[in-house]
Amino acid sequence: MTETSKTRVALLFGGRSSEHAVSCVTAAGVMGAIDPDKYEVVPVGITRAGQWVLSQSDWHQWALDAGTPPEVEASGATVRLAENDGAARLVVSEPGQVPRELGDVDVVFPLLHGAFGEDGTIQGLLELADVRYVGAGVLASAVGMDKHFMKVAFAAAGLAVGPYTTVTDKQWRRDPQGVRDAVDRLGYPVFVKPCRAGSSVGISKVDRPEDLDAAIAEARRHDLRLVIEAAIVGREIECGVLEGRGCDAPRTSLPGEIVVQGGAHTFYDFAAKYVENDAASLSCPADLPPEAIEQVRGLAATAFDAVSAEGLSRVDFFYTPEGEFVINEINTMPGFTPISMYPAMWAATGLGYRELIDELIQLALERPTGLR
Repeated sequence: MTETSKTRVALLFGGRSSEHAVSCVTAAGVMGAIDPDKYEVVPVGITRAGQWVLSQSDWHQWALDAGTPPEVEASGATVRLAENDGAARLVVSEPGQVPRELGDVDVVFPLLHGAFGEDGTIQGLLELADVRYVGAGVLASAVGMDKHFMKVAFAAAGLAVGPYTTVTDKQWRRDPQGVRDAVDRLGYPVFVKPCRAGSSVGISKVDRPEDLDAAIAEARRHDLRLVIEAAIVGREIECGVLEGRGCDAPRTSLPGEIVVQGGAHTFYDFAAKYVENDAASLSCPADLPPEAIEQVRGLAATAFDAVSAEGLSRVDFFYTPEGEFVINEINTMPGFTPISMYPAMWAATGLGYRELIDELIQLALERPTGLR
């Protein structure tokens, strides 16, 4: 703990992935809601090129506007995280200047989405610096980011997983027709997805074989490994998971249902999530039988444990007309603005946004560093 009475929290946001702007919006939400009497916030933005810079703490700067998405700009001063005598410190380096310290950091809140932030890479850096941080560790972050290995972990835990095929870069370059044949066996429509991206970036719904190659090309702009999934007929049900204190089991929120209003959106894509306010809505609690609500909450906790998650996760399911829950994915760093699905579900369950931020930080502070 720092010498002041406040806990010092470094917010990391921006990053090198295609979800840079989403991360900035998430940071805006946290900056605007975190308890200033309890926490001292040090905002550290990461540019698209990977430079760490000391950023402005005015959260309005990072709010999303459809015309001008927020972006972390490069600076002549670079921030780095250094471990010294068992304490994690932020250090600013400028050309021709003696590096200056910004002081110790009690906990890091990595509000990063996508590659190089949500996939275990930043978590590994924080582990090396011996600093506590909010959210999942290296393994859970990596598995939760990779849609193929995520499905493998879910199936091993006994969760229902829909039909899919994984396409590597070598497979597509060596035998594209073999990939097309595998997709034909899945049956159309299918969803073509980058294996390691989120927020519906690069995802296409494909209804006809003649549109497959274009969808693969779009997904490959974000990741050279892809998953192609058979469409599941069902309602989109989500559930928030929050790590239990001590040895307690994971806590789960009331489930919510995503309803896409139609128009230009045939599924819950990026614009429906973040840009167009009336493109989708969340109903929480979802209109499900009581036994189905209890079932999906239990399945969400199982998914959380299946990837060894910590801190927080949002788990997404399809609820089929036959009354079966088929798991879609887990998101170990879900959208976290005040109106995002994860905080909204917890608010409906009785835990407000500021209280949720506080609980996540406290969970991180309780967690030991090193192997656990």
